[in-house]
Amino acid sequence: MDSALEILPELLELVVFGLGSAGLSVAGLYIEQFALTTAQSGQTLLAGWAAVIGCVVLVFAYLLATDKAAKSYVKVKRELAEG
Repeated sequence: MDSALEILPELLELVVFGLGSAGLSVAGLYIEQFALTTAQSGQTLLAGWAAVIGCVVLVFAYLLATDKAAKSYVKVKRELAEG
């Protein structure tokens, strides 16, 4: 029981970073879809800005997944292996 309580903060951290990365990915894809639709309607300046913002959000989601969530996963896996 003590080991389950000890790993809880790391597990919570993994869940938060994983869900944050997934949420940012969905938001980035939605913004990119908005940019494409806006470009097709002829508003190229707005579409360009939306595309840049969408790319920034997708890059942030990638960095969150690779820098935070992956390290948190390794930490949780190590804690579980130690038992």
